[in-house]
Amino acid sequence: MHRRPRRPTVPLAAAGLVTAGLVLAGCQGGTGTPGTVDVLASFYPLQLVSERVGGDHVRVQSLTPPGAEPHDVELSPAQVAKLSSADLVVYLSGFQAAVDDAVEQTGPQDVLDAADVVDLEPAHEDEHDGEEHTADDGHEHGDLDPHFWLDPTRLAAVVPAVEQRLAALDPEHASEFAANAAELTRELTALDEEYAAGLRTCEQRTFVTSHAAFGYLAERYDLEQVAISGVDPEAEPSPARLAEVEREVREQGVTTIFFETLVSPKVAQTLAADLGVRTAVLDPIEGVTEEGSDYFSVARDNLEALRVALSCS
Repeated sequence: MHRRPRRPTVPLAAAGLVTAGLVLAGCQGGTGTPGTVDVLASFYPLQLVSERVGGDHVRVQSLTPPGAEPHDVELSPAQVAKLSSADLVVYLSGFQAAVDDAVEQTGPQDVLDAADVVDLEPAHEDEHDGEEHTADDGHEHGDLDPHFWLDPTRLAAVVPAVEQRLAALDPEHASEFAANAAELTRELTALDEEYAAGLRTCEQRTFVTSHAAFGYLAERYDLEQVAISGVDPEAEPSPARLAEVEREVREQGVTTIFFETLVSPKVAQTLAADLGVRTAVLDPIEGVTEEGSDYFSVARDNLEALRVALSCS
């Protein structure tokens, strides 16, 4: 099996040439609008929290372009340089290898690692059984599942941490940050309640998905996730793993196999065709591509897709 080798990240010396220029520019007012806090988020859910808490007083940029698969993001020298000039960097260590390397290389002035404020749990071993790996596949999840944001209560844990950092950087607007954080927390709490109510009475509790991004969601709402691949969405499942998933589908009476928006659906679609079951989208909300969509609208689409697949009343 051919696996794409991990591409080298930007060498520190090369990044330093650009960094030096931006640091000098930062001494003349930074890269954002005067009076705003420049925040650099590593991918969409952290971008969302930073934007919602900061409101009009922050300028948030993401290291992961819209439509890109965040697991595989690669940074240009200019992006690496932005880490040094940003007022605050919000990222999740162990999720994006290139971002981890860039943070280590540049030493940003203020860094918030979501892994320090969210309770990450080990990935379930059965989601990896039979999966083929290489010694270095370009991902550094370790033994932890990084997809915490699919449980709204865990994403809510990041909100006060961002609020505190922004208030320290811009004390004049601390009360606005606090009000924004409270509103976002209320919205996440309401979303959690919608999920709990919507998934409380379902004929089926097992769902099958293309990669193991939904462990926290399953745990929160008393469901069972059966994943074709593990936490790396591009890892190719072995024949043994496919056989295990087929057995689960038949034994549990699963009617739908879910695939995602940012990775190839081929394996999930082929497996569904072989088993005579439906396919549908279950979005890991690692990025938003449709205009007008956001974390909340996609999460509600996911809830409806699960309700249909699990025959929820």
